[in-house]
Amino acid sequence: MMTTATEIARRIRAGEVTSREVTEQLLARIAHDDSVNAVVETRAEFALWSADEADAAIADEREVGPLHGVPMTIKECFNVAGLHTTWGNPAFAEYVADRNAVVVERLGRAGAIIVGKSNVHTMLGDFGQTTNEIYGRTNNPADLTRAPGGSSGGGAAALAAGLSYLEYGSDLVGSIRLPAAYCGVYGLKPTAGLVPLQGFQVPGPPEVPNEFPNLSTIGPLARSAADLRTALRVTGGPAAPFSWELSRSRHGRLADFRVGVVTDHPAAPVSSEVGDGLSATVDRIGRSGAKIVEGWPDGVDAWDQAEAFGSQVELFFALHGGEPSSLSLAEVIERDRRRMDARMRWQQYFEEVDVFLCPASFTAAFPHDDRPFEERTITTSYGEQRYDAQVFWIAHAALTGHPALSMPIGQTADGLPVGAQVIGPWHEDDTAITFAELLAG
Repeated sequence: MMTTATEIARRIRAGEVTSREVTEQLLARIAHDDSVNAVVETRAEFALWSADEADAAIADEREVGPLHGVPMTIKECFNVAGLHTTWGNPAFAEYVADRNAVVVERLGRAGAIIVGKSNVHTMLGDFGQTTNEIYGRTNNPADLTRAPGGSSGGGAAALAAGLSYLEYGSDLVGSIRLPAAYCGVYGLKPTAGLVPLQGFQVPGPPEVPNEFPNLSTIGPLARSAADLRTALRVTGGPAAPFSWELSRSRHGRLADFRVGVVTDHPAAPVSSEVGDGLSATVDRIGRSGAKIVEGWPDGVDAWDQAEAFGSQVELFFALHGGEPSSLSLAEVIERDRRRMDARMRWQQYFEEVDVFLCPASFTAAFPHDDRPFEERTITTSYGEQRYDAQVFWIAHAALTGHPALSMPIGQTADGLPVGAQVIGPWHEDDTAITFAELLAG
């Protein structure tokens, strides 16, 4: 079992290990990585200085934060002062950020040491793979011939390969949840808007916040559900002078949860290996005494909501510099009403159910595929599936803005990770996190 950020922070506070020792070891592993290619830029001198400062604070018995002395990475698309922000695009290859993203500042105040940046797909433009012309391709640590997911594939692969203790990524079309599932780690898409986006942007002057439609979300990837909670607590909430506190989980025992379950759908039928892992997980939940509620929420047409998400993504890109939309104002309003109707139906469902369990993807990690996007397919136990079918299972929480996380639930016969997705109630992120924590045992 890999050491978690929470455990490393505890050991540093207890004097069992120094931050410098941990940071030096991590930097050495990154430097000797010649196969995964997950961490693409480091700042060793700054990291070691910060580690010495963290150790001095422990020696002086100063008050420290929950991530004190823990070295971590962050997705390449976040601004970190002094490091490149390229989004994997050669046009931005020379851009160096002069200020930190809000989330970088908050992680630093919690004591974390950002040692470097993790790889991304070009302009974050792929949910299944991570490759670009500047830094090359990231491989899945479980099988180097397979993809780690995208576009946060570098961060998920870094965690799985022992090249980071914590990571922060982004999720528009499953870019946290899919890589986490394929690499066998945890990844949280928080409630939409919970973590400020300032500093997560294409190179250039600071952007004016745009919350319509509010689809793009940033959140942590980690080696445990507890690490997700810690990272969210220190990065969530509006900017000062406002205060924010993570709402407590509805329950503290697995047996007390009411768990909605769907394990398959014709739009993206799960492979036998993913299906077996999900079935075993549902059986374990049942044996715990938790109440299982099978089926989609009342009034939710899963395929219709997945299509609605696709139309929202098109509108999102139109509003953020992509191809102009030909929609009329009335059509834009109607699409947003459809989105809010979906949120309302899920919220009504969560009045009687605490969390919803479903696949994170229909497949385990698949081989790298360099064909044009529209020509790609994924081979599973039941035959060929469209590449974009990966979006189906992550679409519903993305459309409504509900918190959703990926968690590992086992492995295939070939040792590839299998992940499940846990969706929680609006602004009750810790209910989903706690459920995943208890389920992992």
